[in-house]
Amino acid sequence: MGNKKKWLETTYQQASERPIRFSTVSDMELDPLYTPDDVTGSYDDAIGNPGEFPFTRGVYGSMYRGRLWTMRQFAGFGLAEDTNARFHFLLGQGQDGLSTAFDMPTLMGYDADHERALGEVGREGVSVSTVYDMATLFDRIPLDRVTTSMTVNCSASILLAMYLVVAERNGIPWERVGGTIQNDMLKEYIAQKEWICPPRPALRIVTDMIEFCARKVPRWHPVSISGYHIREAGSTAVQELAFTIADGICYVDEAIKRGIGVDEFAQRLSFFWNLHNDFLEEIAKLRAARRMWARIMKDRFGARNPKSMMLRTHAQTAGASLTAQQPTNNVVRVAIQALAGVLGGIQSLHTNSMDETLALPTEQAVMVALRTQQVIAEETGVTNTIDPFGGSYAVEALTDRMEREANDYIRRIDEMGGMVKAIETGYPQREIAEAAFHFQRQLEQGIKTVVGVNKYSVPEEIPIATLKIDAAIEERQIQRVRKVKRERNSVAVREALARVAEACRSGENLMEPICEAVRRDATVGEVSDIFRAEFGVYKDPGWI
Repeated sequence: MGNKKKWLETTYQQASERPIRFSTVSDMELDPLYTPDDVTGSYDDAIGNPGEFPFTRGVYGSMYRGRLWTMRQFAGFGLAEDTNARFHFLLGQGQDGLSTAFDMPTLMGYDADHERALGEVGREGVSVSTVYDMATLFDRIPLDRVTTSMTVNCSASILLAMYLVVAERNGIPWERVGGTIQNDMLKEYIAQKEWICPPRPALRIVTDMIEFCARKVPRWHPVSISGYHIREAGSTAVQELAFTIADGICYVDEAIKRGIGVDEFAQRLSFFWNLHNDFLEEIAKLRAARRMWARIMKDRFGARNPKSMMLRTHAQTAGASLTAQQPTNNVVRVAIQALAGVLGGIQSLHTNSMDETLALPTEQAVMVALRTQQVIAEETGVTNTIDPFGGSYAVEALTDRMEREANDYIRRIDEMGGMVKAIETGYPQREIAEAAFHFQRQLEQGIKTVVGVNKYSVPEEIPIATLKIDAAIEERQIQRVRKVKRERNSVAVREALARVAEACRSGENLMEPICEAVRRDATVGEVSDIFRAEFGVYKDPGWI
């Protein structure tokens, strides 16, 4: 004991030639050296073994020795058949799970023929307005064998209903359908800003989906509690950790208030984290997240099933870290970020393509991104040893610190009355905005470096091929939607939509009425319009 202090004052001080402050991407100041003095708690209580509480070292006993993470590349553009072709390409290249990107009209609950959809149809994801679009999107894909992730939030209930109706029309029972829908509305108010109704009715819809899936679609994850977009909005790693866990606490609270036993639904909750550039910070964040969630589920909510305490997670490399300047540098960034995710113990991974800061990815770019995961899995040897950074004084000290600082945030949110109250006051939004401003200022002052942007720049960029979306697809999709609306049984649709509206008012679980509306050919926009009419349209307090 005491050797570190002596070393800092003598050996280190004499050798140090760089009198500058060293910190992580999140500006967490770092010591030059970590020793046993910096690590708290006993091994069993704080770290433990993989597959055992508190799951710091991984949620499964054999981790990647037993099964590799799911390689799930994000894909979606143009018409449903365009994305279906990309899905088949990726599955043919060794991907083992699908991840669906929807266009902005679909994400915001508007059909392709709505005036607000003009110029956006199929542009940043696939256009889905009807159940027939969903059927085309997953044509020739066995929904009982391939798991699907869908990145959609305020219209998530409708897209899930469409997916389930497609499965039943293909003769696949809901009990055999597996996958994840993001559906994290609290994160939308904090960071991503895609919403229909205010937080409280939105939270009710999320809880309806948790209840419905727990009882009708047992292999489905009804919410992916997402720190990814919180980090993309400019948060620090600790803020991402804290606000995401706080969102999860809110969802668990609401489900328990509904009368659902914690062990009935908790094991189907999943998480989604950002993988940024700071290698050790990201590994520590993932380890801290697992430990925090295990302790919260056991001590705060009384979970008894160990599976309810496991934080299973998808992760994606940081889109905000990609640069348009020298875009081939992004391949290096993505590889390092993905390696941090694997060493941090994720269960599912998306690696960004080098061209995604310029356009939707080309086939060639997305194949390089997928190959990045495969090289890590097959060539580096990092899957042979479980949690190889466990026991590192630096990683354990960072894990402890991130848990401690994230818990401080959660205590403040609890004191405010919970996450919905905190959102309504703008607390997490302000914290993220201040962190983003702080980082940008450091970047402009040269304190932080982005290679090829504020250091090592070159006068000319080498152009790379980017994906072009044919402008004609918008008109084709508009005509398809209008054809469905002309040819369906309009009376049956009106009756089904009235039933959804009544469920909004009565408090009945919305999922069965939405599924029936979809069976009768109601569209994404029409069901969303019911939400707008019954619950109102949310406006960010910062915009008023």
